This record gives sequence, structure tokens and C-alpha cells, in this order.
Amino acid sequence: MSYQDALNTASVEKAVKLYTPDGICMPQHAKSFVGIDNVRKAYVGFFEIIKFNVKFDIQEIVPLAPDWAFARTNSAGTTDLKGRGVGHEANQELFVFQKISGEWKIARYCFSTTNPPPQ
Repeated sequence: MSYQDALNTASVEKAVKLYTPDGICMPQHAKSFVGIDNVRKAYVGFFEIIKFNVKFDIQEIVPLAPDWAFARTNSAGTTDLKGRGVGHEANQELFVFQKISGEWKIARYCFSTTNPPPQ
């Protein structure tokens, strides 16, 4: 199971299972969602208004310590926003992972668009 799969299937539970209990999701143009309950609320909100069809490409994975690492990714595809139609999606992402009980989890996640600003 991957983050890409969770987004593309609009599965709140799959997305939330990937996070640590104190995980933080930092979306562009919004305040951070701190802690698993707020992360869940974030994904409920995302999936209520957005249908994702995206592919992630890992650019680098850097171990920081035995239980910590970060990954830098790029994603691209389409999003279908309720009331606005389908548009092209392109982002850069930074994931900070923590190993808990032998399993890598998302401790922090942030992203920003790489699409040019609207004219």
C-alpha cells in the first residue's frame, strides 16, 4: 500500500494508516493539520472535493538516523475538483519518515505546486 494508492482511491483510512500518531500534514495555502485526528479530518476534506489521479516519482531518499529518513518526490497527473472540473496537477513533496515498531510511517508531509500561477 502506498500514499499514491491512498490518494488515487480516495481512501481516508489508507492515508491515515501511513502516518505516525503525532503526524503532521502541511498542505499548501492552509494551516498544518497536527496529530492523527486532524490528519484524518484533512483527508476527509481533501477527498470530499478532489478526485486524484496522480503518480509519484521518488527523487531521493535520505536516511538521517536509524529511525528517521526523508524523501523528496514529484507528482503529476490530474485532479477533478468538484465544481471546477479536471485540471493538471504537479507538485513537489517532502516526506519525513519515522520508523515505529519496524514500520516506516509519515511523521511530516508538505507539498507545493510546481504549476505556474494562473494568469
